[in-house]
Amino acid sequence: MNNDFGRVLTAMVTPFNKDLSLNLAQARKLARHLVQSGTDGLVIAGTTGECPTLSKEEKVDLYRAIVEEVGGKAAVIAGTGGNSTSDSISLTKAAQKVGVDGIMLVAPYYNKPSQEGLYRHFAAVAENTDLPIIIYNIPGRTSVNITPELFLRLAEIDNIIAIKEASGSMDQVSELNRILPDYFAIYSGDDSLTLPVLALGGRGVISVASHIVGDRIQEMINAYTSGNTILAKDIHLKLFPIFKGLFITTNPVPIKAALNLLGWQVGLPRLPMVEATAAEKEFIRNVMLNMKLI
Repeated sequence: MNNDFGRVLTAMVTPFNKDLSLNLAQARKLARHLVQSGTDGLVIAGTTGECPTLSKEEKVDLYRAIVEEVGGKAAVIAGTGGNSTSDSISLTKAAQKVGVDGIMLVAPYYNKPSQEGLYRHFAAVAENTDLPIIIYNIPGRTSVNITPELFLRLAEIDNIIAIKEASGSMDQVSELNRILPDYFAIYSGDDSLTLPVLALGGRGVISVASHIVGDRIQEMINAYTSGNTILAKDIHLKLFPIFKGLFITTNPVPIKAALNLLGWQVGLPRLPMVEATAAEKEFIRNVMLNMKLI
């Protein structure tokens, strides 16, 4: 089983038309651009892709379009997680049918399961697919933290092979790397923590900023893994303003604003998300101008 999706995976936005319908043509174009500019793999219909407001049919259409566009050139990871186990299983089966390379499962949100409930949820989905699985831990959005001890149990399931870790805790990352098998990949779920996570044994990042600085993130990771830690630190510090600037309000509002500024026409977010305010857009624009991105 392939357990190496690369170092830089982009959590891709979902482009919408002016009427907020799915813009598959722009999604294909964006996916192709990302793969040509530093991205090893794409996570489709994740949090950044506004998964809560996409229908199952829209998600499957997205998976299919991106597989057709960049399949074989980059890993295509389908976000199939949710807070209904049966729905996650159904969506996972549909994703596998269209030919994705793997799936990502977020911890169930709102219903706030126990650690045992989390285990049974992930195990049930894993039993219904032979695709490799990334587990996404983001307690700030889900209200539940997947503990290192639970990840150790999950690692015993053959096709659960990686974590997107976005708890923000370097102690948790340290413990994960201390107890998990070497083959188990830990990806930073926060752009600004990519370098610290690498220093603690992480594989790479599932990134938002890679939409616009993917080549530079790839350069930073390559510098670190080749032993040039000073260069890696210097790149990190240069990129730090955009890492933080893209999270001045709830993701994916800022990255959609940034992409629209660059002419990508990814559209507005769907309600209940709203577009960036004039002040937020000006802030993002200034950060990008200062970094010579526009």
